[in-house]
Amino acid sequence: MAESLRYDDRVAIVTGAGGGLGRAYARLLAARGAAVVVNDVDRPSEDGRTPAESTCEEIVELGGAATPCNASIAEPGAGADAVQTALDTYGRVDIIVNNAGIVRDRSFARMPEEDLRAVLDVHLLGSFRLTQAAWPHLAERRYGRVVMTTSVAGLFGNFGQANYSSAKAGLAGLGRTLAIEGARKDIRVNIVSPGAATDMTSAALPQDLHAAMSPDRVAQLVGYLCHESCTATGEIFYAAAGHYARNLIVQTAGYRNPAATVEDIAANLGQIMDTEQWTIPSDALALPET
Repeated sequence: MAESLRYDDRVAIVTGAGGGLGRAYARLLAARGAAVVVNDVDRPSEDGRTPAESTCEEIVELGGAATPCNASIAEPGAGADAVQTALDTYGRVDIIVNNAGIVRDRSFARMPEEDLRAVLDVHLLGSFRLTQAAWPHLAERRYGRVVMTTSVAGLFGNFGQANYSSAKAGLAGLGRTLAIEGARKDIRVNIVSPGAATDMTSAALPQDLHAAMSPDRVAQLVGYLCHESCTATGEIFYAAAGHYARNLIVQTAGYRNPAATVEDIAANLGQIMDTEQWTIPSDALALPET
């Protein structure tokens, strides 16, 4: 039987962890020994508890360690506050899971700019700011595990989600760049493309898929990406309903002609687009010389 992977003495920050996927991530990490800073919006429910406080209460009742950070990660100082909460409460930070998200779906022609800004602020800027605030501490300790969250919309596009797709594509690029910058300090940065039935997505999913698409099934992959034994970095992983896969950005063998004209491109478009032969461009993740 394989040895249990644990996070004893590790401290994690999970955004959007008051419910859905974030809650599943926080609970898994805490159950395996991590202390978790649970971030979510400062919006108390009827019982007076915020979403983050509710998740923390669940974790503590099960014998884990968790503390809330009540703020929308879209707020400019929220990322730094979450890191400071980890340092003040547990003395360190080791794991960052950028999960928080919102949707403002509308066709591109009818989408106001404020819907773009709102989605970018949570997904992209929130992840950027939190990770940047934690980065010096990870670099100083020469250790870190960071997870970004993309989506099938960000990788392949989806009608009515120009704002969401833009933010999620940005997170894939951010994660791959940080993987390059963090490699020499053992800061592993990976990107997950999850599919799960949550408050944000369940209405669009058939009822009979809700159990199969439990957030707990995605959490198993994210848990591995957060573990010290994970050596992958700069990768994009798909996880939904117990199916785990690798998403790739590839380059076809293409067509070579330094003197190509517009007409040559048109005539050879089939060869340019042919996927029979392709490579994963290695230069993109090559470490720069120092």
